[in-house]
Amino acid sequence: MDASVDRGEDGLRTPAGYMFDVDGTLVLGDRSGHGYEVLPGAKQVLETLKARGIPFVLLTNGSAYPAAVQAPRLREVGLPVEDWQMLTPSSVTADYLARKGVRSALILGTPGVGHALAETGVELKFTGQPGADEVDAVYVGWHPDCGMKDIETACHAIWNGAGLYIASSVPFFASHGGKAIGYSHAIYAAIRSLTDNKRGIITGKPSQHALKFVARTLGVPLKSVGVVGDDPTLEPAMARKGGAIGFGVTTGIYKQADWLAQPPANRPDRLLTCVGDLLELGVIG
Repeated sequence: MDASVDRGEDGLRTPAGYMFDVDGTLVLGDRSGHGYEVLPGAKQVLETLKARGIPFVLLTNGSAYPAAVQAPRLREVGLPVEDWQMLTPSSVTADYLARKGVRSALILGTPGVGHALAETGVELKFTGQPGADEVDAVYVGWHPDCGMKDIETACHAIWNGAGLYIASSVPFFASHGGKAIGYSHAIYAAIRSLTDNKRGIITGKPSQHALKFVARTLGVPLKSVGVVGDDPTLEPAMARKGGAIGFGVTTGIYKQADWLAQPPANRPDRLLTCVGDLLELGVIG
């Protein structure tokens, strides 16, 4: 047992900071991404963390809107989330590309998808613009209006040497109306099939790029990050691979029976009925 890590009475490590999934964990949104229903305990947990000075961030796999748009919407429904605490795959991508010295990127997505990249100085290109297939990187995000011209441009950019980055390869996410399709996953599948199954770099959950970015943002070691989410293939899998502390909730697509049927690599350290159960576990210092 690691004596340097605080543990509760049952041996569960106490996180020094938390990362929360959004859809299915803290809220349920409608399919348009504009309306939110706050899930049980979400407001109380975030308020408690804020009052006790324990750092937390939210990481969604949705890439349609930048933090400056998403965070205010969550505040409107009562969640105490500052703009800097709202992270997206584009936040991770911007950080990763900056570290790699990438200067230009073709964006397959809405303008909001590339917002974080532009803030770090990456030149954004969109389909139809001159030089769109002569970029350093192709970044695939939320693009409900994606057409064959977009996919063709991306393929030409990749054939010309561009790297491929994807916000999310998750086929579905939780919404108020049930399963909603992950657009970036569908677009990625098309590009891979046309470029000899070229693998891209996933920047959203469950990538370790995302977990490391979260840890740096929180200012805590990887092993001290509490990762809370509703999808066993995402948050718990990411936590387990990175040595973080995983918590699963049954308020999303996956119910208790689904969680119990998961392989060891996708199992959380604790399964909760809802995020509010964190207040009863004794893991919020």
